[in-house]
Amino acid sequence: MTDPIRLSKRLAELLPCSRREAELYIEGGWVTVDGQVVEAPQFKVQEQVIALLPGARAETLPPATLLLHKPAGVDAGQVAEHLDAASRAADDVSGIRLLHRHLQRLNVPLGLESEASGLLVLTQNWGVIRKLTDDFGKIEQEYIVEVAGTLLPEQLGQLQFGLSYRGRPLTPCKVSWQSETRLRFALKAPQPGQIAHMCQAVGLRVLEIRRIRIGRLAMAKLQPGQWRFLGAGERF
Repeated sequence: MTDPIRLSKRLAELLPCSRREAELYIEGGWVTVDGQVVEAPQFKVQEQVIALLPGARAETLPPATLLLHKPAGVDAGQVAEHLDAASRAADDVSGIRLLHRHLQRLNVPLGLESEASGLLVLTQNWGVIRKLTDDFGKIEQEYIVEVAGTLLPEQLGQLQFGLSYRGRPLTPCKVSWQSETRLRFALKAPQPGQIAHMCQAVGLRVLEIRRIRIGRLAMAKLQPGQWRFLGAGERF
């Protein structure tokens, strides 16, 4: 029985390759130990069977960005519970192989209230974080709001322009009826609680709030609890 050594060291000896190349193979999910993928270079091995999967590439992985249809009632601390292989959308066409590291150290640059559902961005990419935070006031977000009550034509105009929130006038936004019970809001820099407050100000009771678009990126066919990777050509 040999003493345990790091997987990266053993792989470098077996291939052979540099220790750094071995680490990249392992971190990329290309290495199996007794048939199981292991992504940790520091994993200790002894006499197990170590293999390199077909198509293996020793390259640095780019940071991941995920799009989740957050269900209502799920807060930021619970989001990670909805991220696994089973909840990945079947029509995800990104071509990205799911690794454990894709689901770690994710930031949520544009939050969504716990009681609201809809599109949520989770990312490891600093460029995406900076885009969504620095341009927060410029990026239009679209919501579908289920309401109960009666709305007069002049009150619809009030929703578009004329209301205030937390003592400050709200900037103009686009509000229209999508159906008899659903309003469509398209607005920039929404504040927590703002949409519910706007509806209540004109006598409407909010039943459901769902964010369906951030900038140019729509939630589309993602079902509640499903997620997918942001495609290489997609932009906010």
